Amino acid sequence: MPQLDVDGATLTYDDEGPRDGEPTPLVLVHGWTANRHRWDHQMTHFADARRVIRLDLRGHGESTGGGVRTIAELARDVLALLDHLKVQRAVLVGHSMGGMIAQTIALDHPERVERLVLVNSIGRMAYSRGRGLLMAASTLVPFKLFVAANIQRAFAPGHPREEIRAHVRASADTPREVVMTLYNAMRAFDVLDRAGEIQVPTLMIHGYHDIQLPVRQMLRMAKAYPDAVVRIIDAGHELPVERPAELTTALDRFLTAA
Repeated sequence: MPQLDVDGATLTYDDEGPRDGEPTPLVLVHGWTANRHRWDHQMTHFADARRVIRLDLRGHGESTGGGVRTIAELARDVLALLDHLKVQRAVLVGHSMGGMIAQTIALDHPERVERLVLVNSIGRMAYSRGRGLLMAASTLVPFKLFVAANIQRAFAPGHPREEIRAHVRASADTPREVVMTLYNAMRAFDVLDRAGEIQVPTLMIHGYHDIQLPVRQMLRMAKAYPDAVVRIIDAGHELPVERPAELTTALDRFLTAA
């Protein structure tokens, strides 16, 4: 289980697959309160033929550290890991907050990105008045209830309750300071007006039942991308664990497209 020390954090990561430089390495970035194991299905599938890298973001999973206040700071951690591994160019795949990190890297360091995959992610947080009031009120409840409320509503109706409870427990293990500061970082994230600057082929894959980051917000972003493919799947916000095989298939097709 390799680790890297970066600016007061110890990042735990996996680096598997061939190192001959072809095809371009795949880098998997998880979302808020999650960990690198969100990508188990994709790691197993792709690492036979391609180098695949995934990490626990600082303060998540088996990584330590906090103090981060912005999505850009998390992006710098990912770039530090890629520099350490001597990966100059990658296919970035980000789920939710991980997609925000991937967009930040694509905008600020376009030379490092060959293709971009955004899973249940958007370029600007936008709340209706009612949902904004609900989300603001949720921060006033005890921490574990705040986490549970946000994770439970991330899954599509009918998802097995025991699986949801397991994800709630794992998310609640993320330190409170990390959870709350990154919650605010996501609320502040806004690169929608710069979306047209991202010139690389991009796959936007979204759960139809996502009420955390609704499909219409992703479609608003897709209109601004010059080279985007959109795929909608019958899932909620947690597509990597709700429909892992379908996500892998969509990603595989995108990576092998001319």
